[in-house]
Formats: sequence, structure tokens, C-alpha cells
Amino acid sequence: MASGQLSRAEALACSGCRHACHVMLYADTKAQLFGRIPIKHIILMQMRFDGLLGFPGGLVNPSEETLESGLSRELSEELGLALPISVEDHVDSCYAPPSSPSSSSRLITHFYVKKMDEEQIREVERAAASTAADHGLEVLGMVRVPLYTMKGGGGLASFLSHSFIGNARSQLVHSMLRLNLVAPGELHKALTHSLKTHAHTKQDLQAALALTQGLRKQF
Repeated sequence: MASGQLSRAEALACSGCRHACHVMLYADTKAQLFGRIPIKHIILMQMRFDGLLGFPGGLVNPSEETLESGLSRELSEELGLALPISVEDHVDSCYAPPSSPSSSSRLITHFYVKKMDEEQIREVERAAASTAADHGLEVLGMVRVPLYTMKGGGGLASFLSHSFIGNARSQLVHSMLRLNLVAPGELHKALTHSLKTHAHTKQDLQAALALTQGLRKQF
């Protein structure tokens, strides 16, 4: 078992721990971008209220509900649909990275993966934008992960360079590899390009910061 990972029994036996469950919903597709770039697979993530990317789900209370029923409840609020989640969909449980160096709270994250068909994914997207209670509040919108790479590095590399909550990026990367959604070599290239994007983004942010500092002096 990898460092930090727990069995389901170990996770549920943790005294004083909080628990959060999230799920990666995905489907196969024959669609093509611009009629020539195969999309191959659809993976759903969401833009959260804090501006970070993550998977649908949230905090659950194992003393009052099962992990799966708690996750289904969260999905109903965030996606506007009651999606059944089973124990078989569970992938792993692990301690979440601390939110800050001084944080003493222990959070265990439980990650699930559920395969659907393309029309079911579309139904989730429609409901999330039209009937979900959390739309525009805790959830700012659903997004699809671009699994292709375009000339210049656009696509997956650019997506992976965004900011993710907790271990969501690692969960995404591990799932793409485990399910063979992206070839290891292609994923390696995308991550390498993402590091270069981060360097450019840092320079861009520094330029924006300098601009605001100049404006502050005028007022």
C-alpha cells in the first residue's frame, strides 16, 4: 500500500478524523474536436467556489451514513441528480495534504471512479447547470478534462497547469494511467509542458502584480 494510503477499515476506524468522498465520472466518446482531433474520453471535474479544480463530492459523516450514501447526497446537491455510488466504485482512501503548515485537522479522502455512457454524462452536465442546488454557489461550473494534446502544448498540458484542490490532480493523473485513458508517454509530455507553463504563469503574475503596485501609488 502506498505511503499515506489506508484500507477502508483503517480509514473508518480513525478516531477524530473527518471524511470527504469524491468521484471521477467518465465515459468513452467518438466525438472529435474540429472534426479531426479524437477526444476519446470524457472526464468531468468542476470549478469550485474557491477557484480551484476538483472532483464532485464533499464531506460525509460515517457515523450517520455510509461513505457511498454520503457521496450520493453530495452529488445530488452539486449535480442535481441522484447517482448511485457503490463500494465497487471505491478506488482508495488516504490522508489529505494539510491545508496549511499549522493545520492539526486530519482529513481522510475517499476516491471513487464511475464509468457512464456519453448520454449519461451529458445528462449530468445539463442537470448540474439547471437544477443543482449548489450551482453558482459551491460549484461554479462543470468542466471536461481535455485529454488530447494540440500543437504548442494546448489541451491536457494546459489543463494540468491549473490549480487543483488537495490531491485532486494526483487522483486525476493516477486514474488516467490506471484506466489507460492517456498513454504514459503522452501524459509525461503533458506534465513536462505544464511545468514550463507554470514558469511562464509566474512571470505573467509578477507583471500583473507590478501593474497593481503602480496603480496603488496613483491613489
